Amino acid sequence: MTRATRFGLIALLLVTPARQVWAQIPSPLVWGCDPEGGAPYVEADSADPSSLVGFEVDIANLVAAHLHRQPRFTFVAFSSINQSLRRGDFEVSFCGLEEITARRTGMTATIPYYQFRVVLTVRAADKDRFRSLADLRGRSVATLAATQSFELLKRAEPTYGITAVSYEDDVHPYEDLVLGRVDAVVLDNVVAGREQLRRGDVVAQPAVLEVGYYVGILAPANTALRDQIDGALLAAMKDGRLEVIFRKWGLWNDDQPALYARVLAERQMAPPGQAPQTRTSEGWQQAVRNYLPMLLTASLVTIGLSCASMALAVAVGILVATGRVYGRWPLRLALQAYVELTRGTPILLQLFVLYYGLASVIRLPAMFAAFLGLGLNYAAYESEIYRAALEAVSKGQLEAARTLGLSERQVLQLVRGPQAFRLALAPMTNDFVALLKDSSLVSVLTVVELTKQTQIFATNLGSWVVPGALCAALYLAMSLPLARLAGRLEQRWKAPTA
Repeated sequence: MTRATRFGLIALLLVTPARQVWAQIPSPLVWGCDPEGGAPYVEADSADPSSLVGFEVDIANLVAAHLHRQPRFTFVAFSSINQSLRRGDFEVSFCGLEEITARRTGMTATIPYYQFRVVLTVRAADKDRFRSLADLRGRSVATLAATQSFELLKRAEPTYGITAVSYEDDVHPYEDLVLGRVDAVVLDNVVAGREQLRRGDVVAQPAVLEVGYYVGILAPANTALRDQIDGALLAAMKDGRLEVIFRKWGLWNDDQPALYARVLAERQMAPPGQAPQTRTSEGWQQAVRNYLPMLLTASLVTIGLSCASMALAVAVGILVATGRVYGRWPLRLALQAYVELTRGTPILLQLFVLYYGLASVIRLPAMFAAFLGLGLNYAAYESEIYRAALEAVSKGQLEAARTLGLSERQVLQLVRGPQAFRLALAPMTNDFVALLKDSSLVSVLTVVELTKQTQIFATNLGSWVVPGALCAALYLAMSLPLARLAGRLEQRWKAPTA
């Protein structure tokens, strides 16, 4: 036996026990949530911002301890939780997720561990005026997108004549309620109670609009882990550990003992090793039939907003370009500062400033803020295109026009302007197509355009494949005719070659 062979055998004998020991160490329980929702779900600890606190954190820790695994948190956007679970980014999500949402999207859900109430929140001054949805006819009611509350409001729209306004988070609805942009908010009593304590000028009405349940959600095929987590939650219901968690966060009420008794009874009645059955989600064909009219309506919003914003961008861009070419130095300096500031900051930030930042001074409607934000942002880019086009007209033509006695205004209108427009047509068309796509950003201002409606569709379906394909097809259907029209105009107005 050679020396190398002996060393190899010794190394193998040493490594094999290590592998066996390593294989017996359980992997961490990776769970995901969006901490943007804040307390009491998940938030950064004020004493130690690097750690998280909240009742969902306590539940994840409880489950991990029952499974003899270490909990590991992963950040995920609320609207992307289902897709991230299917990708395998984490194993389970505890994030104020609703049982009805899990069933509709075909995800695997744990047993319910908290019963919430959907309630109506209004301004303190309106607490005697708006007690129910029936009192809000013709008014706007805010909620969180792709939730049980959102579905409730969409069903109530034709009955009560209200307008449902969806948000990306559960904080801005209450801000807009205080500012008067909406007249009420419909969300869980957990969120409503938090905002009532935080703000003091909003009131949650006592009437219960609907009842729902928080559950953990897993990927459809991960039923084995779901059963283990159910075992942990059932044990915590029996020995009172869940009650301790919810009392700690001030959420325990009379609804929970009844829920736990029902869940325990259902589990005892279920066949051994089999969880109670839940209804299956709707097929994607039916989902497409349900959502396609809404996508088409949202496309009209996108087209209308894009055309109006582009018209504003062209008008302001022409004025800025003309001022930078013909204006005196103070005007040129001010216009250059506007262009650089607008191009140097994100359009998303500009939209937030217009809608939320200026709310204490002027309360712009969401659609008008979106129109103004997109138009003024693209005006900066358009102005550079027009300025370059104006300066591209040969000086010989300008001097010839002046020699003929034309004033500077006539030179601009009759000679320089038309030629500059021909030169600017192609890049202007490209900007219009870009604006059409950038209009998706206005969803942060509660404007439900094509991308926002697609996101709601994808969240409800639990997949981006079909909704994404439909959205892409609609955007192509809007942008390709525009590109063809611009190409024809460019060919017609092309300068003759020598």
